[in-house]
Amino acid sequence: MNTSTSPEPVHVIGAGLAGSEATWQLAEAGVPVVLHEMRPVRKTDAHHTDGCAELVCSNSFRSDDYETNAVGLLHEEMRRTGSLIIRAADKHKVPAGAALAVDRDAFSAEVTKTLEEHPLVTIERGEVAGLPPEDWSSVIVATGPLTSPDLTKAILEISGEDQLAFFDAIAPIIYRESIDFDVAWFQSRYDKGDGKDYINCPMTFEQYDAFIDALIEGEKTQFKEWEKDTPYFEGCLPIEVMAERGRKTLSFGPMKPVGLTDPNNPTVKPHAIVQLRQDNKLGTLFNMVGFQTKLTYGEQKRIFRMIPGLENAEFARLGGIHRNTFINSPKLLDGWLRLKAQPRLRFAGQITGCEGYVESAAVGLMAGRFAAAERLGLAPSAPPETTSMGAILAHVTGGADADTFQPMNANFGLFPPLETDDLPKKQRPRGRDRKIKLSERALADLANWLDGNTLLAAE
Repeated sequence: MNTSTSPEPVHVIGAGLAGSEATWQLAEAGVPVVLHEMRPVRKTDAHHTDGCAELVCSNSFRSDDYETNAVGLLHEEMRRTGSLIIRAADKHKVPAGAALAVDRDAFSAEVTKTLEEHPLVTIERGEVAGLPPEDWSSVIVATGPLTSPDLTKAILEISGEDQLAFFDAIAPIIYRESIDFDVAWFQSRYDKGDGKDYINCPMTFEQYDAFIDALIEGEKTQFKEWEKDTPYFEGCLPIEVMAERGRKTLSFGPMKPVGLTDPNNPTVKPHAIVQLRQDNKLGTLFNMVGFQTKLTYGEQKRIFRMIPGLENAEFARLGGIHRNTFINSPKLLDGWLRLKAQPRLRFAGQITGCEGYVESAAVGLMAGRFAAAERLGLAPSAPPETTSMGAILAHVTGGADADTFQPMNANFGLFPPLETDDLPKKQRPRGRDRKIKLSERALADLANWLDGNTLLAAE
C-alpha cells in the first residue's frame, strides 16, 4: 500500500537473500529503502560477484513439494505472500527433479535488476562499519553468515554475547562438456521430475574403496588458530568429514545407489553413485551434489577425477569452506525480530540462526513486513505458528533453547500439533497423511492471515 506522505526510509544492511527480500517487501508496502551492500568495495571469502542474492553454495532451494515437505510448503507460502526471491527462482529454475533449483547467475541478475528499478529503493555500495548511525531509526541487519568483523564486533558489544559460529562448505561445479557420457548417464532418482534431471557417475566397490581412502588422506585447507574450535553445520558437512565418520557413510548418504539404473550396464548394480545437478539454465554447468569440501584445490582436481565419467573433468569453480556467524536469537530478539537491547535494529536471514536459502529469505520477508508496518503506523502482524514461516519465526525468537541454540532448517517438527494428535494412536493421521494435514492447515491459516493483513500480498 502507498501513503500520501513518504515515510522515513528503512536501512537494510546486506543484499543477500534475506536483505533483498526485506527490501522488496518494504518497497512494495510503500516504504523507501536504502539497501547497503559492501561488495564490491569490500569482498567476502565466498562471493564471486557484486549482485544481489548471489548464491554462494548450492543452486538448489530444495524440495518444491508443498504437500509433504516443510521447505516446499515454505516456497508456497512465500509465493502467496509476494516474495521476490521465489518469483525470481520460479522464473529462472532449471531441471532438478522434485526440487526447485535455479540458474544462479540469471537468478541474481533478476533480483538485482528488480530492486535497482524500484522507485523506492536506493542501493548504496560500501561497508557499514560498526554500529549503524543513531539517526537510522529503523535498520534491518541482514548481513548473513559473512558479516564483516567490525559490524560483528559492534553487535556482540551491544548484545553482551560471545560470538557463535560454524563452518559451511561449498561444492565444486563442472563443465558438462568435460563429462564422459560413455560412463555417466542422465536420470533422476526414482525418475522424479522429468526423470532425467541429474547426471549419474557409477562406482564399483573397488573404485569406491579407493575413493574413500583418497578423501581421508587428501590434503585439506588448514584452519586459523581462532577457528579450530568452530563446529561444522551438520546439514552441510564436507565430503571428506563424512568419509571420516565411517567408510559406508557416503554410500548410504549422498552417494547411495538406490532408485537408479545404469543404462550402460543395466545388469550390474553400482556400489555407489555420484550425482551432479544442473547449475545454469543453458545446462552447461553441473554441481556435485553433496560434495562440499575443504580439500585443497589441487587435491580436489586429483581426487574427484577418480570418479568414473569425471576423469577429464574441467572445473568452473572448485569447492571451499567459510566461517558463518549467527546470534543467539532466542535470547536476544523479540517476536518482531528486534534486538531487545536496541529495538531500532532488526535481524533477518542466516545471522538469526535459520539455515538454508529459503529460510533466510522467509525471515527477510517477515522482517521487511514488520518494519514496513511500523513505518506506516500499523501493528505488525506475524504469520500463524501453524505456517512454515510462523514456525521458523517462533523457533528463532523463543521456541528454541537459548543454551543449546544451533542453526535450524524448516521442518514439520517445529509445527504445533494437529487436533487429531489427541486422538487414540490408531486414529491419528501418520506419515505422508499427517504432513498433508499440516500443510493444508498451514495454507488455510496463511490465507486468513493475509486476508486480515493490510500490507500487500501476492496478486
